[in-house]
Amino acid sequence: MALLLVTLLAFLSLGSGCHHRICHCSHRVFLCQESKVTEIPSDLPRNAVELRFVLTKLQVIPKGAFSGFGDLEKIEISQNEVLEVIEANVFSNLPKLHEIRIEKANNLLYIDPDAFQSLPNLRYLLITNTGIKHLPAVHKVQSLQKVLLDIQDNINIHTVERNSFMGLSFESMILWLNKNGIQEIHNCAFNGTQLDELNLSDNNNLEELPNDVFHGASGPVILDISRTRIHSLPSYGLENLKKLRARSTYNLKKLPSLDTFVALTEASLTYPSHCCAFANWRRQIPTLCHLYVSQKAAKSTLEGRRITATPETDAHMHSTAQPLQDSLIHLWMLAPHREDKDWDTCSLWLSSSELHPICNKSILRQEVEDMTEARGQRISLAEDEESSYAKGFDMMYSEFDYDLCNEVVDVTCSPKPDAFNPCEDIMGHDILRVLIWFISTLAITGNIIVLMILITSQYKLTVPRFLMCNLAFADLCIGIYLLLIASVDIYTKSQYHNYAIDWQTGAGCDAAGFFTVFASELSVYTLTAITLERWHTITHAMRLECKVQLRHAAGVMLLGWIFAFAVALFPIFGISSYMKVSICLPMDIDSPLSQLYVMSLLVLNVLAFVVICGCYAHIYLTVRNPNIVSSSSDTKVAKRMAMLIFTDFLCMAPISFFAISASLKVPLITVSKSKILLVLFYPINSCANPFLYAIFTKNFRRDFFILLSKFGCYEIQAQTYRTETLSTAHNSHLRNGHCPPAPRVANYVLVPLSHLAQN
Repeated sequence: MALLLVTLLAFLSLGSGCHHRICHCSHRVFLCQESKVTEIPSDLPRNAVELRFVLTKLQVIPKGAFSGFGDLEKIEISQNEVLEVIEANVFSNLPKLHEIRIEKANNLLYIDPDAFQSLPNLRYLLITNTGIKHLPAVHKVQSLQKVLLDIQDNINIHTVERNSFMGLSFESMILWLNKNGIQEIHNCAFNGTQLDELNLSDNNNLEELPNDVFHGASGPVILDISRTRIHSLPSYGLENLKKLRARSTYNLKKLPSLDTFVALTEASLTYPSHCCAFANWRRQIPTLCHLYVSQKAAKSTLEGRRITATPETDAHMHSTAQPLQDSLIHLWMLAPHREDKDWDTCSLWLSSSELHPICNKSILRQEVEDMTEARGQRISLAEDEESSYAKGFDMMYSEFDYDLCNEVVDVTCSPKPDAFNPCEDIMGHDILRVLIWFISTLAITGNIIVLMILITSQYKLTVPRFLMCNLAFADLCIGIYLLLIASVDIYTKSQYHNYAIDWQTGAGCDAAGFFTVFASELSVYTLTAITLERWHTITHAMRLECKVQLRHAAGVMLLGWIFAFAVALFPIFGISSYMKVSICLPMDIDSPLSQLYVMSLLVLNVLAFVVICGCYAHIYLTVRNPNIVSSSSDTKVAKRMAMLIFTDFLCMAPISFFAISASLKVPLITVSKSKILLVLFYPINSCANPFLYAIFTKNFRRDFFILLSKFGCYEIQAQTYRTETLSTAHNSHLRNGHCPPAPRVANYVLVPLSHLAQN
């Protein structure tokens, strides 16, 4: 009995084919591993269902190595450091083989083009971590199954040639080509395929998808180009795309026309502004009813015969309205002649079919029911009865709602636009778009005139005149900034989402931000310097030895220029950033250093305003003090103090208040509303300063007319101002106990109070 049992066990073990001298076996699964395996064993049972070669020393897999394995379902070749070549017909004529894994073979350099042939059940092909330089030829696989082709981490693969995947499968396929060294993909690379998914992520050197890359292919339905350098998507071939993944694809700054994405439902992108494109997107997607009517009716019209309703349609509509209208009328007229079962089948099919989620199914079903009830009503259409034709068309057209699928498309998109980048144009509102042009033009014109008059004046350059030139230049830069923002806003109007990245991350936004920070800080600094100079001159009117000299003013302004230039450079070098918002202001406070930078600028501006107010208050008290000698013209300065302080307050108070709250991460207004401050309050000083400090003064008018008199204009007015200047200088010096010096310089050198009153 015992002998019989041993014999039976031996027979069963032999029958299972699980004894081998090198490889381990379990249920027709053979594991050949370790360095003792240097070639494919020739005595492997032909009824094996799975072969695994792990940590072997196979240098070449020879031609026909797996021939005759009719039951073989899986092959794995992994962790082989010496494998170099896979010859022809290695994976050929294996009817049950559905999985091939070739991985971690870094020295594998060559796979014969005929290595993969006649694999009708292949569903998964993995080739990863190898040294191959070209994609394996799969055109002879001819699988009847859906195939996942997983080719990853092959850094020596640089090119995807034309027709690279044709013949891989007669069904749909998934292509994972990520983490390779792909640099170029040719046109028609996916010709002859039905692409469910294409993953090209982590090909760091891939820069372009040609326009015809998907020519001849159906799909892809899912496309992943994350972490590549692709800068544009093809304009054709994305009609079936439902999911687009482009995370960390920083070069993809512009999307093609939204009409390209007729089926898109989900997008995972890099920049929030791209999601704005889909926020209020409306697209036309023809319903099944549209397709049925247009296609079948047009066919009937062309062939001159009746049609039978079937649920088979094509995916294209007629491109013009009139042929479609004619087809609809013709179909309506033929409706009574159809067999009821055919029309009812159409009705049932339309009512129960899966429609695109944006379609209103209840409305569509109601349309179908209305058509079904009216199918017996034939409209007589004679060739000479135009009114009957029109009536028939009106009745037919009323049965269709062509806006059924012209609805807002709900595309799930990320990252969502944040508070710093709302879905709007740079200016956001039309009224701001108009005002910014007016204000920027006013600021630029006013300050250019001031600079031109001051620089060309025949009178000696004084400290006030020098400081005014600096102020006019700073305010001119602010006007240029506003003009630049206005120009970009007009250029990108209604399409800013496609230009946002190029603008905000480009040199243009950095230049605009640098201009405005440099100019605003220089303007505040110069206003403070002008105020301090006036305060010093008036309060020390009798101490001529304490008068501010031009060299002193030049040194002070040199420090101001260096300071303004330096703080404007900080965001370019990573301390805060100009690219945070579309108006290119340093609103980035994510890091403590950036927050400190923004807070410091705001606090300095507030302190400057306090200094200005304090100086003017002291000036007012000084000119009102009867114990201090001052000219009558000094009183005129005090009368203008209220206007100067008011304009400074109107410019700085709202901006400083909201900006400080935002820098403390307690924003009280949105970026959209901050643009109102940018247009209405921020440039107040730039527009007002030329008038308050120059154009409205008598000295400026004098210089203006004297300049024009050189060209033969306003000579009488110029002579009048010359006479008044001499008289004013003479009287002022007599009043202060001085002998009148040369008239050409007296007004600016010895009588600063008179200058202040007029200037």
